[in-house]
Amino acid sequence: TQDDAHLFMLPSQVKDELVGVMDLADYIYDVFGFKYHVELSTRPENSMGTDEQWEMATNNLIEALNEKNIDYIVNEGDGAFYGPKIDYHLEDAIGRTWQCGTIQLDFQMPERFDLTYIDKDNEKKRPVMIHRTILGSIERFMGILIEHYAGKFPAWLAPVQVSILPISDKFNEYAYELEKIFKENNLRVEVDDRTEKIGYKIREAQLQKIPYMLVVGEKEVEEKAVSVRKRDEGDLGQIGVEDFIEKIKKEIENKR
Repeated sequence: TQDDAHLFMLPSQVKDELVGVMDLADYIYDVFGFKYHVELSTRPENSMGTDEQWEMATNNLIEALNEKNIDYIVNEGDGAFYGPKIDYHLEDAIGRTWQCGTIQLDFQMPERFDLTYIDKDNEKKRPVMIHRTILGSIERFMGILIEHYAGKFPAWLAPVQVSILPISDKFNEYAYELEKIFKENNLRVEVDDRTEKIGYKIREAQLQKIPYMLVVGEKEVEEKAVSVRKRDEGDLGQIGVEDFIEKIKKEIENKR
């Protein structure tokens, strides 16, 4: 499964559309926390199209890269048979690189499919096509993402954002009240109501790499609060329920 898109445009719109796709790639990779390098692949030996078309397509890619101030490596002769391309190589947490995104400029497919538009002079003209994918194979991207974070997803991305850990079954009712409140605030939450010691529950949640663990007991019930443990920071102390919701929602909104 790939996040493929094919964008059709006037020849005069090519550079602006390329910059727009690069902006999208920048945003997506920044949100997921990836560094990347870019490679520009030029005309292969066996290719379709005229010298003029290939020169125009390659120059458009170079101009867009320069406008974005993106450094790039040139791969001579490694383009697709129908046009030059830009490949994004993502760097994971241990320094490995993975080719994910690609932007391919294609003057040939509109020709092959006889695609036309009517210009301002009421004449038929041939559009240009950009073939782009940002994630590439979505399944492979998920694998890269899991390895990049070593399973320790930030709160916005974690499948379970909050684990509520009652000290004993006497506090299960309060735990489920909290669960309801958190779900109403669009948080992904679970309650560990097993009859296990609290230390065991904390270790289990830590092994599952859940970003936040909320310990609740008598004091928390009395004060309508939670005792917060953060996966990578340990015990953060007691905090009011509304204050915790505000804190985690801000963290999720900022995607950090």
